Amino acid sequence: MKSWARAALASAIALGGIVYSSWVLEFVLPTGLNPTNSFLSELEALGRPYRGVFSWADTLSGALMVLAAISGLLLLPRRALTTVGWVAVGVFGGATIADSRFPVTCVPTPVSPCAGEPSGLFPQLHHIHALTSTIAVVSILVAMIAFTWAAFRYRRWPLLRTLGLALLIVTAATSAWMMIADNLTGDYKLGIAQRIQVGGMSLWLVALAVTVWRSPMRPE
Repeated sequence: MKSWARAALASAIALGGIVYSSWVLEFVLPTGLNPTNSFLSELEALGRPYRGVFSWADTLSGALMVLAAISGLLLLPRRALTTVGWVAVGVFGGATIADSRFPVTCVPTPVSPCAGEPSGLFPQLHHIHALTSTIAVVSILVAMIAFTWAAFRYRRWPLLRTLGLALLIVTAATSAWMMIADNLTGDYKLGIAQRIQVGGMSLWLVALAVTVWRSPMRPE
């Protein structure tokens, strides 16, 4: 693989990962949401201030991931695990685009419930956005597992065997935190859990980008 093509692929992955963390702008923009008990999808809900900023950021991130996945499959040597990884990255990108195109239409609260919708932290899961979000999370976790497994199996890409593995563990743990806590009563700071989860995904994508840039990813 040509060095310029590898650099372009790495740049697309890194940029996509960074843009996927556009939610950090909530700390400088007056979104009106409490990060400890709100979902990131609420930043893109219809009628929310700065919805366009977060929505188009997700669209750009998703498009870059789809482009990176196609490029990775076409330009890099193929092995079973890396092929699974690139396909999963592509699905993640497509689902992220869908996330931004099918926003939550209403975020109910105990004070102002939406007609026909329950209140609570997870009411937006009664929406097509739930499906696209679930696909995105499952896909990126599959990609993380596939590339990490490949790093150990092919004895390459030390960054994915160390930092990548640590980020996979953190992301999987926070995903479990959210799934389990959703079925329990009480305040489990799920907003914080999701932000750690998405932050872990973004950092892992940057780690993948560095791996691509530093190596032709040619398994031995």
